Amino acid sequence: MERVGEREDASAKAKGGGDVPDPATRVTVVVADEHPAYREGVVRGLRVDSRIDVRAEAEDGVAALNAIRDLVPHVALVDYRLPKMDGVAVIHAVVEEGLPTRVVLLSAATDAAVVYRALREGAAGYLAKDAKRPEFVEAVLAAADGRPVPPETGPRPPAGEDATALSEHERQVLLGFAEGKGIPQLAAELRLAANTVKSVTQRLYEKLGVPDRAAAVAEAVRRGLLD
Repeated sequence: MERVGEREDASAKAKGGGDVPDPATRVTVVVADEHPAYREGVVRGLRVDSRIDVRAEAEDGVAALNAIRDLVPHVALVDYRLPKMDGVAVIHAVVEEGLPTRVVLLSAATDAAVVYRALREGAAGYLAKDAKRPEFVEAVLAAADGRPVPPETGPRPPAGEDATALSEHERQVLLGFAEGKGIPQLAAELRLAANTVKSVTQRLYEKLGVPDRAAAVAEAVRRGLLD
């Protein structure tokens, strides 16, 4: 496994190309996190799966971006709170430079506003840092294959049915989550009781088929509800 600071020759770089792999090709990955113990745990968990080839580790955003540029992996797992350059900035640079690597944001808090920013910048998806090993494996394979990360959990609207059929309060709550607002702030701004906002939130989760705010924002972006 290469660590940041080392460089591979042109032939090795070509092997790490960012096209979606065929079934006979291992998915190449870069993992970026400031904390060595956590980062190494993610790497060990991914390496257990024979379909995945972790090519490099990085401890800050600049190193992560350099590794992505040099190796052009299929997928990069990038922590949001990286030193020097945060995960969203890394995603922005990867997209801006036209690199084919699909970047999955890792976030300890899975803050809905952070998830929204990352997805708007072009992230392949997000994953909570406390996710279990199979979830990391599935996230990498899904990202490489162009599938949603995290996987879709809710029902899709039937053909011909309006996918944007949210009530006005549901839309307002969803927009508030994307802006990082909590239920007390939304209740004050919308002049509703906190329990009412909680009920609206629950209905929103049920319509989108999601368990929490970050997932609601991610699903809303997928469905074009926050464009």
